[in-house]
Amino acid sequence: MAQRFGGKYSPDGSTGTQTGAAPTGRPVTTPAARKRGAARVNLLYLAPIPLLFRAFGQDAVGMAVDLAAAAVLVFGVFTLSEGLKAEAAYEERKVARRPAIPRKIIAAALAGLGVFLAAYAPQAGSMLQPLVYGVIALVLHLAAFGLDPLADKNVEGVDQFQQDRVARVVDEAEDQLDRMGAAILRAGDRQLERRVETFQATARHMCRTVEEDPRDLTAARKFLVVYLQGAAEATVKFADLYARRRDPEARASYTALLDDLERNFTAKTETLMESDRSALDVEIEVLRDRLQREGVRMD
Repeated sequence: MAQRFGGKYSPDGSTGTQTGAAPTGRPVTTPAARKRGAARVNLLYLAPIPLLFRAFGQDAVGMAVDLAAAAVLVFGVFTLSEGLKAEAAYEERKVARRPAIPRKIIAAALAGLGVFLAAYAPQAGSMLQPLVYGVIALVLHLAAFGLDPLADKNVEGVDQFQQDRVARVVDEAEDQLDRMGAAILRAGDRQLERRVETFQATARHMCRTVEEDPRDLTAARKFLVVYLQGAAEATVKFADLYARRRDPEARASYTALLDDLERNFTAKTETLMESDRSALDVEIEVLRDRLQREGVRMD
């Protein structure tokens, strides 16, 4: 759907952020931003098209080889796209585990196999030249897109059970935030889309805070599970209503809901961070007392 641009210098003079919304001071991270790199890869789906035209001008064996090459290349692009999404999610989080499946490496192998099949001519009988082409394609693929994350990030000293609990809650929270983003697109209101993106950034800031210290999960669980699920349900219902009838009262009510949610999420995140700082102060004081008992002078 085409959308009219709106912003500070647009005729309506609106920035899309409602008065009273808590500014986050952080770049807004949206599902679209996280998947932008994967979306660009979609152009690679055009690469196998010439093989389809060539396939139907050959004998049965040649047709089968070309169709197999096209299928392998298409599956390789899909696997690469999924690998880039997984890598983006990994990079976004300060505490993360490596992807369970190395999709980018698998995509490189599929690209090499696809090029090998595309260059292979059954009537020629030689496999050396197609093999060389396939190896070159594999190496270039890895050089262009890199490897998957192969190591966990910042999980040393973190209890495995607690980290798994946090991962499940955060994944569920991300699903609800993505659901909100997809639903608000149906409303066809660019300002509301930006408002939802701002709230998503605030909620994801809480997710990152909990990931850094899994002990905060108990305090934040209601926000990340109950409140986000309710926000997603409200967004779906509002978008369906607003798409049918541009009700200004419904829009105002929904915007007020987002304002309240963002203020509560911001306040709770600050409380969690303040609790972490208080715990650190306690640890420092305990260490100071121990050093003094050992006869170490503190300036």
